[in-house]
Amino acid sequence: MRRARPGALPRGTGSRALTSVGAGADFVGAPTDQTLEQEPVVTEEERTPSRLWHITLSVSGGETPLKEVRRGLEQLAHDHPFLLTSRYANDHAEIRYWEEARDLHDAAAVALRLWGEHRSSAKLPPWEIVGLEVIDRETYHLRVAEGYGPPPAAPVGVHPY
Repeated sequence: MRRARPGALPRGTGSRALTSVGAGADFVGAPTDQTLEQEPVVTEEERTPSRLWHITLSVSGGETPLKEVRRGLEQLAHDHPFLLTSRYANDHAEIRYWEEARDLHDAAAVALRLWGEHRSSAKLPPWEIVGLEVIDRETYHLRVAEGYGPPPAAPVGVHPY
């Protein structure tokens, strides 16, 4: 004998059917059939399209063998596939990549968490973030075109300084 709620499907079998439940006599509001036809409420925040932001994250700390730094940055590039390039030495590194976010605040918040969140999984050195630059795509391309911006430091990948 199967013990379950009446009408429930056995576990592991497809999806459950949804049914509607009447609101009751004391409910004050629009009738159910009109409510279903209303358009969903969209806030200004949801209408804001995301944009691309060029991130340059600088980290530094105590000396670490170059092999370990390189291996950690390569693992970070594998875990975070949008990394463009990383440059490193035994006591500092610079990471450049594109981030998609709604605004600069969101892009910066994600960038500031990147090193710490991947520190254990990528076995990164216990360095601290010492610099952060976040610019929008248009500014990045304008800087590069004018010759004073941050063109890729090296070909895509992980490279020593």
